[in-house]
Amino acid sequence: MTVATERSTTFDSLNPATGEVVAEHPISDAEDVAAVLGRAREAAGWWRELGWKERRVRLLNAKGALTRNLSRMAELIHQETGKPVQDAQLETIMAITHLDWAARNAQKVLGPRNVFPGMMAVNNKCVLEYQPLGVVGVIGPWNYPIFTPMGSIAYALAAGNTVVFKPSEFTPGVGVLLAEIFAGVVPEQPVLQVVTGLGETGAALASSPLVDKIAFTGSGPTAKKVMAACAQNLTPIVAECGGKDACIIDADADLDRAADAALWGAMSNAGQTCIGVERVYVVDEVYDAFLSRLTEKARDLRPGFDREAAYGPITMPGQLDIIERHIKDALDKGGKAVVGGPESVRKPYVEPVVLTDVPDDSAAVCEETFGPTITVHRVASLDEAVEKANASSYGLAGTIFSGSRTRAMEAARRLRSGMTSINAFATFAVVAALPFGGVGESGFGRIHGPDGLREFARPKAITRQRFALPMNLTSFQRTEKDMATVLNMINFLHGKRYKR
Repeated sequence: MTVATERSTTFDSLNPATGEVVAEHPISDAEDVAAVLGRAREAAGWWRELGWKERRVRLLNAKGALTRNLSRMAELIHQETGKPVQDAQLETIMAITHLDWAARNAQKVLGPRNVFPGMMAVNNKCVLEYQPLGVVGVIGPWNYPIFTPMGSIAYALAAGNTVVFKPSEFTPGVGVLLAEIFAGVVPEQPVLQVVTGLGETGAALASSPLVDKIAFTGSGPTAKKVMAACAQNLTPIVAECGGKDACIIDADADLDRAADAALWGAMSNAGQTCIGVERVYVVDEVYDAFLSRLTEKARDLRPGFDREAAYGPITMPGQLDIIERHIKDALDKGGKAVVGGPESVRKPYVEPVVLTDVPDDSAAVCEETFGPTITVHRVASLDEAVEKANASSYGLAGTIFSGSRTRAMEAARRLRSGMTSINAFATFAVVAALPFGGVGESGFGRIHGPDGLREFARPKAITRQRFALPMNLTSFQRTEKDMATVLNMINFLHGKRYKR
């Protein structure tokens, strides 16, 4: 549900391709947000007491309802972001599969399990379980307005929490529709509510003492502001920020597949992808052949709002200036535009841009561009490619193309990133059982998979003494003989010397 009061003003959701108004939404102020959170706290007790089975059934029904509304959701995403309908459909499908996985696996991951007590507590039964936090606030992005927040929403709900979702002001309708779908299958209590608005609405959500955790996706500077707001109440946060992801092409890679994947990773969604390919490092002996394939494919792409367009407009108008600045900076520092150039920025669209010979200190290499541009770099070896890929303050994801499984796995492990995909682009994002998140300026914490479920729960340790031991070491009745016995046992168990 979306809350509006007499105090609230409204804002328009615009189609970035046409400038037309998609819908009007209320700006929820701090009092509105507090009212929604109050209802979320009341609903949290009911949702928790439902238990694993009943929550699972309701979440699977929500998945079914979202599936039946797939076309409606995709069309709304298309209108609010400008991305092609098929891309919006694919995004919604990915959100559906994550909701399904979270619902089906929550009890297995978070349910009570016995833990071996060890010799010091052998008379105890030990249980570890994960309990819900209560109310989770989700602040979502505009580039993947259902898939990305679903990575927090589905897992938080499956873990037994209620959720208050603040969608981006560029894609508020997606959040409103998602909440309507959930309300239709969980009519008893408002387990998923939406508050729409601008930055102040998100700040009210993050700074509220009624929130038990914040899941944020967005830029690094905004993440710092959200963290500062959360710090007022020591509210924990999981943050997925930007990326400057690299794609590495080994000497024995399948160049056709590599060029196709690198191009999709760089240009799909108009390059507005946190795990998108922004830098490509190609081993010298295949550099020219790879670049030839990449540029040939890139020249065939055309942005637009029609069904034949490869990708859509730049959703956030302010990003156009950043993209243009990065292109010009690269060229001013000696780089070459082998496809496109500064003239490729034709608001609200940006045509494909492929840059070569770009210095490592240029903005196009160091800063997140978030547009349909790509820099291609020649390296002497796979080792140099990994070294240059890691020379970034970001550390979200990466891609490696190689004909050698051994070299590819070694390089993947050495990449400073939360996820790496070998011989394909971003496969990890569609595998619901794998965690998603970064390091450094790309954020911290994880969504998706078992780690994503645990992110929205607190571990609870319980011990129950089954019988008393002959000696009690945590008592004032403890004797010298008791301690001597224990010290002898510890020395026997742990005092051995181990040979290399």
